[in-house]
Amino acid sequence: MEFKHVSVLLDECMEALNIREDGIYVDCTLGGAGHSSEILKRLGEKGTLIGIDQDQDALNAAKEKLKEYKNVIYVHDNFYNIDNILNNLGIEKVDGILMDLGVSSYQLDTGERGFSYMNDGALDMRMNRDSEFSAYDVVNGYSKEELYRIIKEYGEEKFAKRVADFIVNKRREAPIETTFQLVEVIKAAIPARARREGPHPAKRTFQAIRIEVNRELEILNKTIEDGINHLNVDGRMAIITFHSLEDRIVKIKYRDIENPCTCPREFPICVCNKVPKIKVLTKKPTEPSEEELEINPRSRSAKLRVCKKICSK
Repeated sequence: MEFKHVSVLLDECMEALNIREDGIYVDCTLGGAGHSSEILKRLGEKGTLIGIDQDQDALNAAKEKLKEYKNVIYVHDNFYNIDNILNNLGIEKVDGILMDLGVSSYQLDTGERGFSYMNDGALDMRMNRDSEFSAYDVVNGYSKEELYRIIKEYGEEKFAKRVADFIVNKRREAPIETTFQLVEVIKAAIPARARREGPHPAKRTFQAIRIEVNRELEILNKTIEDGINHLNVDGRMAIITFHSLEDRIVKIKYRDIENPCTCPREFPICVCNKVPKIKVLTKKPTEPSEEELEINPRSRSAKLRVCKKICSK
């Protein structure tokens, strides 16, 4: 299957990154290489793009799409390791870092990857297929309490307790092995009125399991910190999120790095000597235009937050 992914907020990201011809840029989520191809169009021969993706299918597709460009370094890894990745490449500072935290259309539409409640396939959801831990392990191995926690916390599912109860009861009969089997369990757990009025009944639970399998939230804080440490002064970091939990983490992390002072409010002057490393350029996140929403309905929940490095440390 062809690796397809419509790049979200593409023009807005290019403007946010303020690309220099001779700069070094990191695309932490290379995916279908939509954002990367636009970055490369703006780079000269002395510029460099580092493309990171933990999905080997994405890397292979990106290499094919970007084969005309010689100034790309491909890295099969999780962006959580950005510090080690750049150190191993001998690159101390970069001029821009982009993270598109969405699941690609390819991953959603390829049933065998197990990301989608709309396609039948094995319970997988691994972005890195070298990982041994999958959605099957979460659904069939987690306790009722653990399932409730992640469905409630990561899926923000109102009926999390019922869904967890139904999963545990069903797997007592036999392991739940496919996405459609799981969908049927979730449908049975969600009251009929909520099924009729809300989004697809499995949407929130599938999101929760995917986040858990790929540790999507717990890796964000460290990645943002490490990435900012590797930015040159005036370098930009642009992050696209697709649900409120991610957006909240990015918003709070940016805020804490922009305002690091830990002195009590009553102190007349700062004595902790912590200086801001960044300036947040998006007080409110940038969202897709009506035109983009018409072309790509999956971009509806996207939010872009951007910061600029202002301190050499």
